[in-house]
Formats: sequence, structure tokens, C-alpha cells
Amino acid sequence: MLETIYDGSLGAVPLKQVFPDVMEELLNQDERVVYLDADLMNSIGMGGFDKKYPGRAMDMGVQEANMVGVAAGMSAEGKIPYIHSFAPFVSRRVYDQVFLSVAYAGNNVRIIGSDPGVTAAYNGGTHMPFEDIALYRAIPGAVIFDICDGVQLEQALKMTKDRYGLTYIRTPRKQMKQIYPPGSRFEIGKGRVLADGTDVAIIASGIMTAEALEAAGRLKEQGISAAVIDPVTVKPLDESLILSYARKTRAVVTAENANVNGGLGDGVASVLSLNEPVLLRKVGIQDEFGEVGTEEYLRKRFCLTPEEIVKQAAEVVRLKRERG
Repeated sequence: MLETIYDGSLGAVPLKQVFPDVMEELLNQDERVVYLDADLMNSIGMGGFDKKYPGRAMDMGVQEANMVGVAAGMSAEGKIPYIHSFAPFVSRRVYDQVFLSVAYAGNNVRIIGSDPGVTAAYNGGTHMPFEDIALYRAIPGAVIFDICDGVQLEQALKMTKDRYGLTYIRTPRKQMKQIYPPGSRFEIGKGRVLADGTDVAIIASGIMTAEALEAAGRLKEQGISAAVIDPVTVKPLDESLILSYARKTRAVVTAENANVNGGLGDGVASVLSLNEPVLLRKVGIQDEFGEVGTEEYLRKRFCLTPEEIVKQAAEVVRLKRERG
């Protein structure tokens, strides 16, 4: 089903404003909901919630591993924890606690990692998680969202409240280009076709979703018909949708604000290699560390642009046509 209002414009509010609005709704809706943060409540718009919701919204300080352990314990007592920190600190810094205390122990925690990939900008390479998707993909039963706009963030937070298990939601904090109309609904493991096409399928998540739609428009001017698919969840992937477009187009490009090693690109490659081998190219971080800079500079530095998607899509279409 095609459902998009994308025209290249930004959403009305930054995602760090969407987040507290939704969290307040959830806190008021269900007494079991609790919120934990690792000294970044103001950064995600949750400043003052610890006073408004004492005992239910808590700043745990710069102790991310402890925060994960506390959340796991609260889950074991019947609470519904949401926890937040910058994405590197709730992925690689706390990986053992997430793996054992949450996933292996069968607990129920929603982990929000903000400023993933190049959206960390001036915080630089130490705060720039390119590997977080790969880490969470390796945890049995984990669900991963790579948020593409404010509507999707709102729904991801709401729809996972009553899902039991480990959920990882990676999201920028700034304004994003709007993809979906308000009120859109999503399902775990069910992707969305944002543009139909017959020559190449572009599967893009997070900030690269808007770039893929822009690329599809440019490819059309070159006589190339490009489909654009938002996987909605990077794990689990919508294998049937991916395979249907692989059979239809015989050429696929993935695009992600993460390391292609272990990320969306590898997930799609695995699905294709086992079921429907076709030509594939991966746009994303090519096994590099991050660095300091503006987001605009970093997108160009790491080739996270519509131009790169166009280049890779045109290449796979050329190869496909040459091979008949």
C-alpha cells in the first residue's frame, strides 16, 4: 500500500518534542509505564518529568549499564520500562547487560537510542554509532526500528507498549523530512512501499528514507523506474515484500545511516541470497569510524546522499540489462 506525503519539507516539530508528548501520554495511560534516562532528560525533551512523575520518571545519572539492570528488574516486577540515552551508550556500552539481563532473562524493555549514525554531528566519532544495528540484530528476539519521521516515532513508542520483549528504537532528535501522514499505523515486520517501480528496488531506513524518495525522482528523469520500500523494522524484515520486489525488479539497493556490515544491507543480502539472488548494492557506512562535523558535511563525507543512491541504482540497472 502506497502511503506517503513526502514533498521534501520538514515535519512541524523536532523529534525531541514528539518524544515527551508521546511519553506523557503513555505515562498517563498506564501506571505500569516507567521512564529511565542516563543524564540526558533535557536532551530528549523529558526535563522536569522526574518531578512530575516521581518514582516513574527517573534520571539514573551517567550509569547506563546500571540503568539497563534497573529496567530489567522493574520489568520482572511487572513494570513497562522505556529507557533512553545517546545511541552508542545504549548499544555498545551496555551490550552485555542488554543481552543477559533483558533478552536472555526474558525481560521486557524498550530502549531508545537517540542521535544514531551521522546525526550525532559535533559529538564526533565516540558518540557516532554506526554499529548499533549490527549489535542488536545479533540478539535473539530483538526488534529494531530505524525511525524515518515523527509520525513513525510516535507510533513505534505506542505500538510497542504492550509488546513483551526487547525493542530498540534508534531515532534522531531534530526535525526530519516528513514521510507519513499523521495517524499512519505500522506493524512489526511489515514494510511499506512508498513508491512503486519496475527497474530497481531501493530499501531504505531512518534518515535515508527521504533520500531514497529524492533519488527515485531523479532516477525517473533518467528513465529508471525505482521502487522505494521502508522496512519499518530492520529486524524482523518483511521478507515476503523484499522478495516480491526482488523478483519484480531483479536489482536492489539498500540505504542506511549505519555500517553496512551487519546492518540493513546485510540483512537484506541474507534474505536475497537464501531465496532470490539478484544484483545488490549497499549505500551506508563502508566500515569506517565517525568524525566531527555538521550533519550536512557528514552525509556527504560518508556518501549518505540521493546522489549516491542514484549512482548505485543506475549501476545495478546497467549490469542487469547487460546480463540480460
